[in-house]
Amino acid sequence: MYFIDRMFLLWYHPDALAAALPASLLNFSFMAFFWGVASYVNTFVAQYHGARRPERIGLAVWQGALIGVVAMPWFLMMIPLAPRIFAAVGHVTHVQQFETTYFSILCYGSTGMVISAALASFYTGRGKVWTVVLVDSGMAAVNIVFDYLWIFGHAGFESAGIAGAGWATVCAFWFRAAMYLFLMLRPATRREYQTLAGCRFDLSLFTRLLRYGAPSGLQFLLETSAFTAFLLLVGRLGALELTATNLAFNVNSLAFMPMMGLGIAATTLVGQRLGENRPEMAARSTWTIFTFAAVYMSTMAVVYVTVPQVVLFAYGTNADPVQFQKIREITALLMRFLAAFALFDAMNVIFSNAVKGAGDTKFVLWTTVITAPLPIVPTWLGIEYLGLGLFWSWTAVTAWVCALGSVFFARFWQGKWRTMRVIESTAYLADVQELPIEPIPAVTGETS
Repeated sequence: MYFIDRMFLLWYHPDALAAALPASLLNFSFMAFFWGVASYVNTFVAQYHGARRPERIGLAVWQGALIGVVAMPWFLMMIPLAPRIFAAVGHVTHVQQFETTYFSILCYGSTGMVISAALASFYTGRGKVWTVVLVDSGMAAVNIVFDYLWIFGHAGFESAGIAGAGWATVCAFWFRAAMYLFLMLRPATRREYQTLAGCRFDLSLFTRLLRYGAPSGLQFLLETSAFTAFLLLVGRLGALELTATNLAFNVNSLAFMPMMGLGIAATTLVGQRLGENRPEMAARSTWTIFTFAAVYMSTMAVVYVTVPQVVLFAYGTNADPVQFQKIREITALLMRFLAAFALFDAMNVIFSNAVKGAGDTKFVLWTTVITAPLPIVPTWLGIEYLGLGLFWSWTAVTAWVCALGSVFFARFWQGKWRTMRVIESTAYLADVQELPIEPIPAVTGETS
């Protein structure tokens, strides 16, 4: 949806595109912790599903949805602070105005996005991905239609520019939440997974979700904040550099979003196999997923280097040709950096999600804490004190992604995650005689 927003906004005005990515990333930075915790419901659902405890799944999903409700006042508090935040960054005045407008409107959809993350986990955690495909495709379709109508002013809509893009995205977020809620509360689903009876607060399960999900949420917060800080610093170089950077990352979303889907698959399959007490199958699943990701990202890297004009073509279709020519030249050079870290990005996403699927979230958090300054400090020093420009800043981002990919690959290879679980120990013993594995011996002093 952000990809579509930015493509339409480039047709509307290049400075609207320059504002869209920093504003949306800052919005996600304020949302990232809550979204990360809610998304971690996927691991609980996967492990309960693998352990054959469907009656616990609905309850787990609602604990994650509650995170979005609790966070709503926080999101709304950010709206009056937006003008001061973007003024402090120091972008040119008209870009600040676009940023403030887009950020403020997106805050109204943040709760819907967090709730949707938990509700979607009800399906991704059980491997029911076609439901997610259909719902999220519907969400994207709503966004595309409203973008066209609201940005440019068609079919009776006022031409609202970047504000129209923001409201289109907010409507799509809440549409997604409503669709998942409707599907979850169908009678057969309610009976099997307790999706209505489980709509209550459970202190024990909520605490367990925070125990394992909070480090995951903090990881998302730190990564997104580091990336946002990088973009805000690049914006100090000028609107042209910021626009080209936004466009390069927007192009890369074509590669990154499918890879995020593979990351969710890694979390789900590791969780399910560990719920069945089959760590070897969890490892095998992860290597299979990484093979897909590596082939896909390597292909995209070749495209970025050899034919960048192919992926930039759609952006220039309705843009001013004179303005877009310089943007395209710089973006094509930046896409070589995307190609350089493409494989490491795949390692980062797949292996970090795999170990999180086991519950190894504290390691993921501390790795992010240590590496988060890598794109910020060199960029800040280079821009503010050393007179270094855009390519130096992108070198810092490349080093950051390569470091993350290498560390998470090493952690997965080490194998400590194989013995980890996030669900209650009694879940592993439920219906164990039906699983195609060796029976788990009873432990003295514990209830079997």
